[in-house]
Amino acid sequence: MKFAIIAAGEGSRLAQEGISLPKPLVRLQGEPMIDRLIRIFHQCGAEEVCIIVNQLRPETEAHVRQLMQEGTAGVPLRLVVKSTPSSMHSFHELSPLLAGDDFCLTTVDTIFREEEFRQYIREFQQTDCDGMMAVTDYIDDEKPLYVGVDTSMHITGFYDQRQPDSRYISGGIYCLRPVALQTLERCISEGQSRMRNFQRALVQDGLHLLARPLSKILDVDHAEDIQKAEAFLSGVQSL
Repeated sequence: MKFAIIAAGEGSRLAQEGISLPKPLVRLQGEPMIDRLIRIFHQCGAEEVCIIVNQLRPETEAHVRQLMQEGTAGVPLRLVVKSTPSSMHSFHELSPLLAGDDFCLTTVDTIFREEEFRQYIREFQQTDCDGMMAVTDYIDDEKPLYVGVDTSMHITGFYDQRQPDSRYISGGIYCLRPVALQTLERCISEGQSRMRNFQRALVQDGLHLLARPLSKILDVDHAEDIQKAEAFLSGVQSL
């Protein structure tokens, strides 16, 4: 199984709030966010980790290339350097490296409890579904994507507004089979540009998707989110 990291954003909001480092290199508990994901993916048995970084932030490219040169990641790294207009386009740039394999994709600033994530990966590997999406009922997102599920946790839809069947929101972590890349190609050919539209297209194409709840999933979009993530990972209960 392969793992993939989208680390191609500009991090403009963090920069405006005084954070000079590119987002992937922001440290949580002393560890750059991109290194944290690589370490966790290695522990989950990753065959390789495919990463896309923004060519406008050469510090991130240099950091990943150093990891590749030193071989300290413990897992083969494959790197794409390109500026893209959206996360879905970044995913599309990575897709040739993922073709033919099951894979897990997330953005570099997605923060979760490690043991919960490992269990999520194990459950995906034990199912025959076309995809398993990490979801959470903890909502601290500016524009959450609500996830509709039935009583068996089969995903029935993705919504911009809460619906009667949407207790959860998308956590931005996607475990998918190779068939999902066909839907991605369709979305790109139709001019789609958001990951939430890709997820809707998976449902439209009839793929069997399951939702896997995690207790909390955080994104680091603002400077204050760094402190929230630190507290979360430290086990502080006030979040």
